[in-house]
Formats: sequence, structure tokens, C-alpha cells
Amino acid sequence: MVATALFMEQLDSTIVNTGIPAMAASLGVTPLSLKAVVTSYILSLAVSIPISGWLAERYGSRRIFMLAVALFTLSSVLCGLAVNSTMLIAARVPQGIAAAMMMPVGRMAILRTFPKAELLQAMNFVIIPALLGPLLGPTVGGLIVHWFTWREIFFVNIPVGLLALWFAKNYMPNYKSDTPRPLDVRGLLLFASGAGLLSWLLEVFGEIDLPGGTVAMLAAVALGLLAAYGWHAGRVPYPLLRLSLFGTRTFRVSVLGGFATRLGVGGMPFLLPLLYQLGLGFPAWQSGLLMMPAAIAAMAMKALAAPMLKRFGYRQVLIVNTLLVACAIASYSLGLFNSLQFSSMNSMAYADINDADTAMASTMASTLQQMSMSFGLAFGTGGVDAGVVGGILDAATG
Repeated sequence: MVATALFMEQLDSTIVNTGIPAMAASLGVTPLSLKAVVTSYILSLAVSIPISGWLAERYGSRRIFMLAVALFTLSSVLCGLAVNSTMLIAARVPQGIAAAMMMPVGRMAILRTFPKAELLQAMNFVIIPALLGPLLGPTVGGLIVHWFTWREIFFVNIPVGLLALWFAKNYMPNYKSDTPRPLDVRGLLLFASGAGLLSWLLEVFGEIDLPGGTVAMLAAVALGLLAAYGWHAGRVPYPLLRLSLFGTRTFRVSVLGGFATRLGVGGMPFLLPLLYQLGLGFPAWQSGLLMMPAAIAAMAMKALAAPMLKRFGYRQVLIVNTLLVACAIASYSLGLFNSLQFSSMNSMAYADINDADTAMASTMASTLQQMSMSFGLAFGTGGVDAGVVGGILDAATG
């Protein structure tokens, strides 16, 4: 049931990217301006993840997981019914909140069910079916846009969501804490406002005319809020995100290394369909087909990651593979090396974490993962928007 929910979430993320040009034409906006459709989803997901673990501990993993799937499905319907870009972006926010409850709660259930020796194998077993989402999403999205309208892209989630609800009701373990920790409301406000403001600044940079002094002041406020959260987290017994876990070397290297990697690749799933359709003139269905090799390579690498890590070790694999990721971005062959990179980092993150801290570690890893994807998308689209390619893409749609 976790794989089904992840499939729905990944399908929705990738299927939307292929439909961006059609959405822009239908709603009367430029394609690059619709990056807010993606970033609003990712950012709301990132800032909501920290409370998902608390909700699961207090109300039970099964109940929260089912609530998340139902909200995700309903939000998908609202996205499909949107009449303008503002309504579409607004509907993506609760969809991101729902995904925030699905992903970490599902991962927490896996971490509590399987011993560490079987963790990589169990996570790959769940992730491989979920990778069908990125494999099918771009192609299905392109075919839907070619034959129907972009609205059907979101309606695809209805049968998948109903199936995930049935699986969750019948098979989801109901982990629940007898003594749930109190919710760090002050920490939530500091972290969410700081991360939200910083992401918004990165998203609108170059799009709206703000004085340099205003931008610097807002950036200082955002960083100040995040710094204030860091100060606050070290002084309360139950912080929203327990930053002391960064003292564990494997966790620190995994999470921060993954953050840096996603800054480089976060914008590619959004930008490549625009390049194919608007820059090179390919139809939507062909653009979707061109996204499939990366997903196929990612699925293949999941099966090879465990033996490679056992043979060469995390240090050697990650040093070599990080260089390969950089070369892969330049050649647009993203899937193979990205998959090995994140499989290695995701499994290494929990290698030295105590069982009592797995829920918090999962929450922190998921939060920073989504933040890095949001920032990576903002950096990537900001660079394109400021360059020649941005002008070509905007001019292509009049």
C-alpha cells in the first residue's frame, strides 16, 4: 500500500511536468510562470512533513495514511477543475500537505517493520513499483494532452487513490505511540515561515521588480527565521526537527549530501519537457517518451545498488558516482546515476540511527529532501528565465 501511494504521488509529480505547456496555453500564462504549480506543491509538502510524524504517533499510522490518500485524491479533483492558474496553485497546496503525510508515514512504517539488515532491500522493494510513476507519468501525460485536455492529468489519481485506500484499510500496520511527544508549535511557525519566505524569494527572483535592498532584507528575514529555529530547537525537549541528529556522521553526510545533489537536479524534470516541446518543437507525447529512459535506468539501478555498495562501500561509490551525476546532468542521462546516488544516501542515513530516533530521522530526511528539490527547481528555472533559453520558451507561446 505504501508503494501504491508513492506511485500515485510520483505519477502526479511527473505527469504534470509534461502538461505544463498545454496548461499555460489554456490558462493564458507563460510556461515558466507555472513553476509555481510545482513549487507550491513541493514547498507545502516540505513544511508539512515535520508534523506528519507527530500526527502518526498521536492518531496512528493507518488513520493518518488513509486521511492523506483521501485528501490527495480530492485535491487532484480540484486541480482538474481549476479555471485559472491561481486556483490551480491553491489546489496544489493541500495536495502537497497530503503527500507530506503519505510519504514519511509510509517510510516510518517500513523502518519499524523491517530490521536494519533488510532495510535497503525492503526500501527498494517499495520504491521500484513507485518508480513506475516517473516511468509512466511523462508518457501518459503527453498522451492525455495529445488526445484529451490537461485536466484529465489530475483525474488519473482517482482510481489509484481509491486502490491505495483499500490497501491501507486492509494491510497498513497501525503504529501509534502511547505517550506522543507534544507538538512544537513555535518551532513549526519559525521553520515554515522561514522556509516558505526563502523559497518564494528564489521562485520570484527575476520575475518581479523588487529593489535590491528589499530582496536583501527579505532574504535576511528568511535566514533569520531559520536561524531562530535552530536556536529554539536546541532549547526545547521536543523540537519539531531534532537538529542534534546531525551529530551522527552517516546521517549528516547522507542528508546534506543529498540536499546538495538535488540542488543540481531539482529543476531538470520541469525544464526538460519545456525544452523538448517549446525549444525543439516535439509534441507532448514524444516529449513524454523522451523522459522514459531516465526512469527505466533508475529502476534498473535499484536492483544493482545493494551489491555495488556491498562490494565497494559507501565512500567509494558516492565519491565516484557524484562525479558521474554531474556528467549525467550535462548529457541529460539522469536516471542511472541519480538512482544509485539517492539509494546509497537514503539507506546510509539510517545506518547509525537508534530505533527510537528513526521516526524523527525519517521526518528530517524527507523535509530537507523536498526543500532541496524546491530550491533546485527555483535555481534551475531562475537561471533559464534570466537567460536566452527563457526568452525562447516565452516567445514560443506568444
